[in-house]
Amino acid sequence: MRSRFIALTLVSFLAVGTAQAQGGGAAAHPSCVGPAADACQQAVDFFQYMAPQLGTAMTGGNTTLAQGGSMGGPRFGIIPRFAIGVRVNAVQGNRPVYAPTLVPLAGATAPPPNARELATETQIVPLPAVDLALGVFKGIPLALTNVGGVDLLLSASYVPAVGDRATDDFALEVDESLAIGYGIRVGLLQESLVVPGVGISYMQRKFPTTTLFARTEGAVGGASLEIQDLALKSSAWRLTASKSLLLFGLAAGIGQDNYDMSTTIRATQAPANPVSASVASKVTRTNMFADLSLNLLVLKIVGTAGMVNGGEITTYNSFDNAADKSRLYGSVGVRIGL
Repeated sequence: MRSRFIALTLVSFLAVGTAQAQGGGAAAHPSCVGPAADACQQAVDFFQYMAPQLGTAMTGGNTTLAQGGSMGGPRFGIIPRFAIGVRVNAVQGNRPVYAPTLVPLAGATAPPPNARELATETQIVPLPAVDLALGVFKGIPLALTNVGGVDLLLSASYVPAVGDRATDDFALEVDESLAIGYGIRVGLLQESLVVPGVGISYMQRKFPTTTLFARTEGAVGGASLEIQDLALKSSAWRLTASKSLLLFGLAAGIGQDNYDMSTTIRATQAPANPVSASVASKVTRTNMFADLSLNLLVLKIVGTAGMVNGGEITTYNSFDNAADKSRLYGSVGVRIGL
């Protein structure tokens, strides 16, 4: 599903937006000149628009499904406490539905055309994730709870290779398909029969370094687009609280996401020379979420609803749905733990 989404967003460069409007506030990229200038600039905007949505889909809400405070140290000092969760995060996003304007090759050295408003359409942005939490220190005992417990956190993201650029119109290439993230949680209160679990966590995640390639044919000439070595990292902190109510459990939290993104855009209009532009940006967004879990002994089935907002995302062209608009997301997953 993820590969299909990336393919669709790249192929969406086939439709041209023509309505004139004030741009998104950023200056045109200085490297985007020549016949492929508009292809280059719109690819830059495409990256700036979509990367934060991928960041939210990768990061999600709670660092451990349905967990608020720390898990506690090993049982009897021997048997480790752990939780393994598998989830799919899905962002209610938007994707551009436009294409670069292919200009005549002869004497074409002008920068991109005037900035304009480009249309988008609703697009669910899904990403799967695997999480592991391991309780390594139970904390300091008090009358009804423990405080200061410590959990170690791990996460994994996977992206498969798709297609072959030598023969296909679309290809997705990865340096390594698997990327590992890590973090820590400190329990302010460990959940007990009468006390809710409360904790604060910090997590760093990484999207596998990916190169996207697409080509198309136009009336003026063929065009190809590469988003090379797309690197996306997120760091996030969370303040969470949870309480198990026998068959059901509730958890809620608030925190902040930081997305660090970079890539190199390479746009070509045959037979002209390619145009390359390096792009990097950082975005900070507030994240709020709530979990509802069904407790079945060592298994929990968990649903999450959340929202991210804030931050500043500027583009040369503007969009009918702003790049920095608030976005809803959800997760469905299962968690096994002791």
